[in-house]
Amino acid sequence: MSLDPARARTWHHLGIGPLWLMRGATVAAAQTPAVQSDSDETREFRIGRMDWVQLRSAVADCTACALCKTRKQTVFGVGFQGAQWMLVGEAPGAEEDQRGEPFVGQAGRLLDNLLAAAGLTRAGATEHSVYIANVLKCRPPGNRNPEPTEVALCEPFLLRQVQLVQPRVVVVMGRFAAQSLLHTDATIASLRGRVHHIDVAGRKVPIVVTYHPAYLLRNLADKAKSWADLCLARDVYERSSA
Repeated sequence: MSLDPARARTWHHLGIGPLWLMRGATVAAAQTPAVQSDSDETREFRIGRMDWVQLRSAVADCTACALCKTRKQTVFGVGFQGAQWMLVGEAPGAEEDQRGEPFVGQAGRLLDNLLAAAGLTRAGATEHSVYIANVLKCRPPGNRNPEPTEVALCEPFLLRQVQLVQPRVVVVMGRFAAQSLLHTDATIASLRGRVHHIDVAGRKVPIVVTYHPAYLLRNLADKAKSWADLCLARDVYERSSA
């Protein structure tokens, strides 16, 4: 069994193995830097230098995974592109797929209420405005969980958004979003209540993990925990601006 270069790179990033070789291939050939210099790396390099207009166009035209065949439209992001707060969710649902905007419907209204209570909004272009994006830009069929390859292929888009926004704090909502950005398999419960950091183009970005609004709709008692997470994010923001 053999792997094409793109799939091999995805497996490499995810720590999945072993990588099978074509019959007759040498060990030396397997150790060459081909996996590191294939089209996927070129794609990451290109995405990492796009401006907002180019990035939106690239997302809209993306056919890197099979989700392009089932989506109605891509869901790029919404809010103030110079925001000091950024929120990251998991993947679009049916309403988001229909409207092309993240966090609409009942979960979106709950998120807006939480933001309003914290003095934040997805509207406008002020210090109180946020930018909202998802790990995946296309809806998985039937709202199934994102697959590792889909997350890996969409990750450069999200990281470029973080790099362009340059937020002082990122609030990550939901288990898959947290595990994807932090490259961990830890639970929400173990990730909450402390500040994490990721490196984006040489910049250390603070991350606060909380529950997804859709989860809160089913578990109302955990709203208080999400409020505590927002308060933690507020502390991070205020310390960064002191």
